[in-house]
Amino acid sequence: MSNWQKFCSVWQRVRYYLIFLAALWLSLGIPGCSFSPPNSQTVSSPNPTQINPTAQRFDGVTINVITHDEAIHTGTQRRIAGFEALTGAKVNLTGVPFKNLYTILQNNWSGKNSKYDMAVILPQWLIDFIDASYLEDLTARVKTDAALRWEDIAPIFRNVSATYKGRIYSIPLDGDFHMVYYRSDLLKEASLTPPETWDQYLAIAKRFHGKDLNGDGKPDYGSCISKRAHENSTSMLISIATPFLQSLGTAQGAFFDPDTMKPLVNNPGFAKAMDIYKQTMDYGVPHDENLGGSKARELFITGRCALTIDWGDIGPLSIDRSVSKVMDKVGAVITPGTTQVLDRKTNQLVACDKFTCPYAIDGVNHAPYAANVGWTGVVYAKAAANVKDAAYSFLSYMSQPAQSNVDVTIGTTGFNPYRISQFENSDPWIKAGLSSEAANNYLGAIGVSLNSSNIVLNLSIPHNQQYQFEVLDAVVSKFLVKKITKEEAMQQIAQGWEQITNQVGRESQRAAYRASLGL
Repeated sequence: MSNWQKFCSVWQRVRYYLIFLAALWLSLGIPGCSFSPPNSQTVSSPNPTQINPTAQRFDGVTINVITHDEAIHTGTQRRIAGFEALTGAKVNLTGVPFKNLYTILQNNWSGKNSKYDMAVILPQWLIDFIDASYLEDLTARVKTDAALRWEDIAPIFRNVSATYKGRIYSIPLDGDFHMVYYRSDLLKEASLTPPETWDQYLAIAKRFHGKDLNGDGKPDYGSCISKRAHENSTSMLISIATPFLQSLGTAQGAFFDPDTMKPLVNNPGFAKAMDIYKQTMDYGVPHDENLGGSKARELFITGRCALTIDWGDIGPLSIDRSVSKVMDKVGAVITPGTTQVLDRKTNQLVACDKFTCPYAIDGVNHAPYAANVGWTGVVYAKAAANVKDAAYSFLSYMSQPAQSNVDVTIGTTGFNPYRISQFENSDPWIKAGLSSEAANNYLGAIGVSLNSSNIVLNLSIPHNQQYQFEVLDAVVSKFLVKKITKEEAMQQIAQGWEQITNQVGRESQRAAYRASLGL
């Protein structure tokens, strides 16, 4: 069976639910990371004349672009020379630390003289920027852009990352959600199967922690999970928490009670997730609370970790011959689940059964987290008309299959699969260096995660930056270094989220959250 047949097989089982969600996304719009080691693969760009020989010329036009300064910057930079040669435009690219990107754009675009005409950002920020009238409506351009092949972009990315209230405001460049990666050679030698639950994840991490996993004579680590503050690392905690908090399908939600907007953080399910998150530090690097995303990836692909949680980057990074020690030794699997879930009426954990966990697999509730959904490109609405045209053309060029189908196979770009053609045809993956078996495993794990009826969508309501990257990030950081207890952490997160909700407006936030869930 081909990758695409496997992908479609899963799709058929849940299509009744996804059809509903697709209709919802199209009518309402639900706005939706990637870090990589500093090493780079050298891969030549396609000849621009092979891509779109009739591309519009933009001689004398300069586009000022801003994005995150790590992998996404590399992926964007990779396409500048080809676009400039094809169109005559000039592209100036600025990279800034992830923790500063949202604030810089908010401050810059709210002023009179913006420095940036285009940005590659997280989809969950769209709603704030759209409400402030910062973003250009790209609907008309997309509808007349045959080269973009809009329908080839998978529905969850096309409709979640790009569309709001039926209008298109961004061009997807990436597909993001979490998976667990494991050393397939180690598990095979130990007669172990990939972790299905978080308890199994911890057991495997304990089994291999302190052993030499790459033959260099040094003790290595059972689990490498990014935890450093201000790097979107708390999304890893959310991935651990989601199967405890959501079991009745995507529309149930995992962040708030949709009736009251009460945060789902001060309960036994979230408490259990925090315990697991903290326990992974026992099998991680020294001072694990400071481990950043780039370093976590570097440790895994150099063979020093048995397990990790990450976006889609590990698959292609594992075949980077300049750094990888784990060629054909990496497996991917849907994030582990739980056999107990939160009963929201009693605020207690209850066992999974056909009623409490209708989407469970062999009694295990999985709730894969579409963390960030995928980096996406936007155009500043107040830029000059010819600059907006050039900026859109650059986004289209990067996203077109001829470019993106190659870029997603290169780990250092930060771009992960998001087009149907990228799942349908494994040839680019095999050409990039993945074995047929590894390509099937990698794409298959993405397909299972992406098409789960219990997938957890990103928090996509106004001021989500404050909820997740200010309150949650700050409190969890204090918890990891033992400045506060687990109980204090849960209380502070709940209080911080309640304060934001009340300041913005409880009823408007409740309406936005319910709309994002289709309620």
